[in-house]
Amino acid sequence: MSDINQLSASVFDIQRYSVHDGPGIRTTVFFKGCNLRCRWCHNPESLRALAEVMVYPDKCVGCGACEGRCEAGALSFGEAGPAIDRAKCVGCLACAAVCYSGALSVAGKTMSVQDVLDVVKRDAPFYESSDGGMTCSGGEPLLQSEFVAELSRRAKECGLHTALDTALCVPWEHVARAAPFTDLFLVDVKAADETLHRRVTGVSNALIMENLRRLAGSGARVWVRVPLVPGVAGEAGEIAAIARMLCDIRGIERVQLLNFHRMAEAKYRALGLEYPAADMRPLDGDQVRELALICHNLGVEAAFEGND
Repeated sequence: MSDINQLSASVFDIQRYSVHDGPGIRTTVFFKGCNLRCRWCHNPESLRALAEVMVYPDKCVGCGACEGRCEAGALSFGEAGPAIDRAKCVGCLACAAVCYSGALSVAGKTMSVQDVLDVVKRDAPFYESSDGGMTCSGGEPLLQSEFVAELSRRAKECGLHTALDTALCVPWEHVARAAPFTDLFLVDVKAADETLHRRVTGVSNALIMENLRRLAGSGARVWVRVPLVPGVAGEAGEIAAIARMLCDIRGIERVQLLNFHRMAEAKYRALGLEYPAADMRPLDGDQVRELALICHNLGVEAAFEGND
């Protein structure tokens, strides 16, 4: 194991005043790096572990500060503003370092445990008044499990409630490392059908479900979150299969249904990526209620929690 005093992690955002990532008012720490490739991913800047430049041409003020900074020749300008040739970009981040308007911004920063904790502790009074705390999310935070475990341990020493948002697609030892310092696990369940899961996420759900059963059976507090994605859990047959699967797992405290949304579309463009969910639309209220009723009829009380 690494020296805990030398631990660092790649973090792409620390979101304060969050109310969707566990109970109460929370600060959510978003870690970079993910081993799933869900078509509907809401945080495409989390997929790669390395820091990368996001381009927002409409924010460019034409100051010219970034011109000539890219020695690889990846940066160019046109009528629409700055653009990056991703095939040439070597990730030096020099262009973003001099951009004060936000047209070129960096997704990803190396932080120590103390760096993160200093930000999280700023809102301690809000956690106390709302029964909130800190949530580690991503990406997949358990890909950096030593850091997450130490951060959560230190947070608990400060009296903070800790939650971990994970897909559980990691070896069990990663889960076990963080579990003693995690008050609540938020586990994403995408699909019950293994073939469907592999098609829409790029990986099998066998390890995920094995870890979920083991985690729920260990006495840990577990909330399962199901994204209602058209063609996946947004369909009656698949949500029924998920409900039946969850009925067989003892120890799950709560099930939440999260509607798909398209708010990440601009982030894909900023990363030079094609938006893979361009053909998808959020479910309407009647559709969500129908899916919640299917869960109810199968013995699973699933609460609709709004957008993820």
